Amino acid sequence: MGRITASKTQLKPDPKYGSLLASKFINSLMWDGKKTVAQRVFYDALDEIAKRLPDADPLEVFTQAVENVKPHIEVRSKRVGGAAYQVPMQVNRNRQQSLAFRWILMAVREKKGRPTYLKLADELIAAYNREGAAVTRRENVHRMAEANRAFAHFAW
Repeated sequence: MGRITASKTQLKPDPKYGSLLASKFINSLMWDGKKTVAQRVFYDALDEIAKRLPDADPLEVFTQAVENVKPHIEVRSKRVGGAAYQVPMQVNRNRQQSLAFRWILMAVREKKGRPTYLKLADELIAAYNREGAAVTRRENVHRMAEANRAFAHFAW
Protein backbone atom coordinates (compact mmCIF):
# COMPACT_ATOMS: atom_id res chain seq x y z
CA MET A 1 0.00 0.00 0.00
CA GLY A 2 3.00 2.26 0.28
CA ARG A 3 3.13 3.50 -3.28
CA ILE A 4 2.32 7.13 -3.86
CA THR A 5 0.19 7.99 -6.86
CA ALA A 6 -0.78 11.30 -8.33
CA SER A 7 -4.19 9.97 -9.26
CA LYS A 8 -5.84 12.87 -7.43
CA THR A 9 -4.38 15.45 -9.82
CA GLN A 10 -4.63 13.35 -12.97
CA LEU A 11 -8.05 11.87 -12.34
CA LYS A 12 -10.45 12.43 -15.23
CA PRO A 13 -14.21 12.06 -14.77
CA ASP A 14 -15.54 8.78 -16.10
CA PRO A 15 -16.76 8.85 -19.73
CA LYS A 16 -20.37 7.80 -19.13
CA TYR A 17 -21.49 9.78 -16.08
CA GLY A 18 -18.79 12.44 -15.85
CA SER A 19 -18.27 11.56 -12.20
CA LEU A 20 -14.88 11.75 -10.47
CA LEU A 21 -16.05 9.36 -7.75
CA ALA A 22 -17.01 6.78 -10.37
CA SER A 23 -13.70 7.02 -12.18
CA LYS A 24 -11.79 6.70 -8.90
CA PHE A 25 -13.84 3.61 -8.10
CA ILE A 26 -13.20 2.15 -11.56
CA ASN A 27 -9.48 2.64 -10.95
CA SER A 28 -9.74 0.78 -7.63
CA LEU A 29 -11.70 -1.98 -9.32
CA MET A 30 -9.20 -2.33 -12.15
CA TRP A 31 -6.73 -5.23 -12.13
CA ASP A 32 -3.58 -5.47 -14.25
CA GLY A 33 -4.25 -2.10 -15.86
CA LYS A 34 -7.35 -3.39 -17.61
CA LYS A 35 -9.43 -0.27 -17.39
CA THR A 36 -11.87 -1.16 -20.16
CA VAL A 37 -12.78 -4.36 -18.35
CA ALA A 38 -13.19 -2.48 -15.06
CA GLN A 39 -15.39 0.12 -16.76
CA ARG A 40 -17.58 -2.53 -18.33
CA VAL A 41 -18.01 -4.24 -14.96
CA PHE A 42 -18.90 -0.94 -13.28
CA TYR A 43 -21.35 0.22 -15.95
CA ASP A 44 -22.99 -3.22 -16.16
CA ALA A 45 -23.43 -3.08 -12.39
CA LEU A 46 -25.06 0.36 -12.64
CA ASP A 47 -27.34 -0.87 -15.45
CA GLU A 48 -28.30 -3.80 -13.24
CA ILE A 49 -29.08 -1.35 -10.41
CA ALA A 50 -31.20 0.71 -12.81
CA LYS A 51 -33.12 -2.47 -13.68
CA ARG A 52 -33.71 -3.46 -10.06
CA LEU A 53 -34.48 0.00 -8.71
CA PRO A 54 -36.27 1.62 -11.64
CA ASP A 55 -37.16 4.80 -9.78
CA ALA A 56 -33.61 5.52 -8.53
CA ASP A 57 -30.71 7.10 -10.42
CA PRO A 58 -27.97 4.42 -10.48
CA LEU A 59 -25.15 6.93 -9.98
CA GLU A 60 -27.03 8.35 -7.00
CA VAL A 61 -27.35 4.81 -5.59
CA PHE A 62 -23.61 4.30 -6.05
CA THR A 63 -22.72 7.63 -4.40
CA GLN A 64 -25.06 6.98 -1.47
CA ALA A 65 -23.74 3.43 -1.10
CA VAL A 66 -20.16 4.71 -0.81
CA GLU A 67 -21.38 7.39 1.63
CA ASN A 68 -23.04 4.69 3.79
CA VAL A 69 -19.88 2.59 3.91
CA LYS A 70 -17.51 5.43 4.86
CA PRO A 71 -16.26 5.10 8.44
CA HIS A 72 -16.14 8.31 10.49
CA ILE A 73 -13.94 6.94 13.22
CA GLU A 74 -11.48 4.06 13.45
CA VAL A 75 -9.02 2.58 15.92
CA ARG A 76 -5.27 2.98 15.50
CA SER A 77 -2.66 1.15 17.56
CA LYS A 78 -0.70 3.40 19.84
CA ARG A 79 2.20 2.28 22.05
CA VAL A 80 2.12 3.92 25.45
CA GLY A 81 4.61 2.75 28.03
CA GLY A 82 4.99 -0.82 26.82
CA ALA A 83 1.29 -1.41 26.21
CA ALA A 84 -0.38 -1.08 22.82
CA TYR A 85 -3.73 0.68 23.03
CA GLN A 86 -6.38 0.78 20.35
CA VAL A 87 -7.01 4.50 20.15
CA PRO A 88 -10.13 5.75 18.38
CA MET A 89 -9.35 8.46 15.83
CA GLN A 90 -11.19 10.53 13.27
CA VAL A 91 -10.74 9.26 9.72
CA ASN A 92 -9.77 11.87 7.16
CA ARG A 93 -11.80 12.34 3.97
CA ASN A 94 -9.50 10.59 1.50
CA ARG A 95 -9.00 7.64 3.79
CA GLN A 96 -12.76 7.37 4.34
CA GLN A 97 -13.25 7.11 0.62
CA SER A 98 -10.47 4.63 -0.02
CA LEU A 99 -11.58 2.45 2.90
CA ALA A 100 -15.15 2.50 1.60
CA PHE A 101 -13.95 1.43 -1.88
CA ARG A 102 -11.68 -1.23 -0.43
CA TRP A 103 -14.43 -2.75 1.74
CA ILE A 104 -16.99 -2.77 -1.07
CA LEU A 105 -14.50 -4.46 -3.41
CA MET A 106 -13.44 -6.96 -0.74
CA ALA A 107 -17.07 -7.86 -0.16
CA VAL A 108 -17.54 -8.31 -3.90
CA ARG A 109 -14.41 -10.41 -4.36
CA GLU A 110 -15.21 -12.67 -1.42
CA LYS A 111 -18.42 -13.84 -3.07
CA LYS A 112 -17.72 -16.52 -5.61
CA GLY A 113 -19.37 -18.03 -8.62
CA ARG A 114 -21.23 -15.11 -10.20
CA PRO A 115 -20.26 -12.41 -12.66
CA THR A 116 -18.53 -9.53 -10.86
CA TYR A 117 -20.96 -6.94 -12.12
CA LEU A 118 -23.87 -8.78 -10.48
CA LYS A 119 -21.97 -9.10 -7.21
CA LEU A 120 -21.06 -5.41 -7.38
CA ALA A 121 -24.66 -4.43 -8.11
CA ASP A 122 -25.81 -6.56 -5.13
CA GLU A 123 -23.25 -5.04 -2.80
CA LEU A 124 -24.00 -1.47 -3.91
CA ILE A 125 -27.76 -1.93 -3.49
CA ALA A 126 -27.13 -3.54 -0.10
CA ALA A 127 -24.87 -0.66 0.97
CA TYR A 128 -27.43 1.81 -0.35
CA ASN A 129 -29.95 0.19 1.97
CA ARG A 130 -27.39 0.23 4.80
CA GLU A 131 -26.86 -3.53 4.83
CA GLY A 132 -24.40 -6.01 3.30
CA ALA A 133 -20.83 -7.02 4.09
CA ALA A 134 -19.19 -3.62 3.56
CA VAL A 135 -21.61 -1.82 5.88
CA THR A 136 -21.19 -4.59 8.46
CA ARG A 137 -17.46 -3.97 8.24
CA ARG A 138 -18.00 -0.27 8.94
CA GLU A 139 -20.30 -1.04 11.86
CA ASN A 140 -17.59 -3.26 13.34
CA VAL A 141 -14.99 -0.51 12.99
CA HIS A 142 -17.34 1.95 14.68
CA ARG A 143 -18.10 -0.56 17.42
CA MET A 144 -14.37 -1.07 18.06
CA ALA A 145 -13.89 2.68 18.30
CA GLU A 146 -16.87 2.95 20.65
CA ALA A 147 -15.54 0.15 22.85
CA ASN A 148 -12.13 1.80 23.13
CA ARG A 149 -13.40 5.26 23.89
CA ALA A 150 -11.66 5.13 27.24
CA PHE A 151 -8.32 5.49 25.41
CA ALA A 152 -9.38 8.51 23.38
CA HIS A 153 -7.17 10.72 25.48
CA PHE A 154 -4.09 9.09 23.88
CA ALA A 155 -5.04 10.50 20.50
CA TRP A 156 -2.86 13.35 19.33
